[in-house]
Amino acid sequence: MKTSEFDFDLPQELIAQTPLANRSSSRLLVLHRATGEIEHRHFYEIVDYLKPGDVLVRNNTRVIPARLFGTKEETGAHVELLLLRQDGDEWECLVGNAKVVKLGTVISFNEGELKAECIGIGEKGLRQFRMIYDGIFYEILEKLGNVPLPPYIKEKLNDPERYQTVYAKVKGSAAAPTAGLHFTPELFDQLKAMGVEVEDITLHVGLGTFRPMDTEDIADHHMHSEFFMMDQATAGRLNQAKAEGRRIIAVGTTSCRTLEAIMSKYGEFRECHEDTDIFIYPGYTFKAIDGLITNFHLPKSTLVMLVSAFATKEQIMKAYQAAIDEKYRFFSFGDSMFIE
Repeated sequence: MKTSEFDFDLPQELIAQTPLANRSSSRLLVLHRATGEIEHRHFYEIVDYLKPGDVLVRNNTRVIPARLFGTKEETGAHVELLLLRQDGDEWECLVGNAKVVKLGTVISFNEGELKAECIGIGEKGLRQFRMIYDGIFYEILEKLGNVPLPPYIKEKLNDPERYQTVYAKVKGSAAAPTAGLHFTPELFDQLKAMGVEVEDITLHVGLGTFRPMDTEDIADHHMHSEFFMMDQATAGRLNQAKAEGRRIIAVGTTSCRTLEAIMSKYGEFRECHEDTDIFIYPGYTFKAIDGLITNFHLPKSTLVMLVSAFATKEQIMKAYQAAIDEKYRFFSFGDSMFIE
């Protein structure tokens, strides 16, 4: 299977540049897998498609101000870092000007308030850094860092909280789990009152989710690993729902990948804190989820492949064309889709 099979023509004006004033007023395309039928609704009408006993699983990761702009101490060259994965005071980073960063290079931020020493060289612009600072790292990062909006968003984001879900809790992501951006506290209250259960897991979004495909043969692509967590109580409730035949619906591809990674490895849900590089594309047999709430993704991306695996490639391409025809808004701040 080829990457080019998942390409489609998207008019530039349909790439959403700003979030809507009301999160839940985004549009909702409903795709019925069994029939291929498509409906056009609004996100607040998701309640019409959920029922008592359903379990919504959402990713409670919180985006950190992961983009840092600094200078190389030796030469003054400008260097941009995107923080991806933390291990104490060491961070894996994607470097915007990677060729100037060698082992031992020190990058200075805000006249030395924070420094990053390169201690490891990775492929495709990845570097390992040791952070040097006084005080509390995340307080310094809040002061010096920038919200890492995707490169296709050119407009300034006036309220950084609009690139966070209303349930964002666990710091660590370099990008938002955007399917969750459509939910409001009031909508969750309504769903819970209906008897829909809501469970939280954590996957810190990194390169595995948003790095573009750079191979033509899908089988040649290797996903960058991302850290995820599920606690014992959540695992127990999900196992019970599965045993009782209740629907488990993932809010977003990151929740989907977490659930499928656990079920694929262990055959059940269980407490774990580990990494996954699971790559889901057509031919994959889903073991964990029964429904998926998601956004509209980039052409030729691993995320388009994931949703094409959950429905079919033909259904997804037809649904995407319908969304284009109906002038849906695409990508991070765009509209939503429910595949049931």
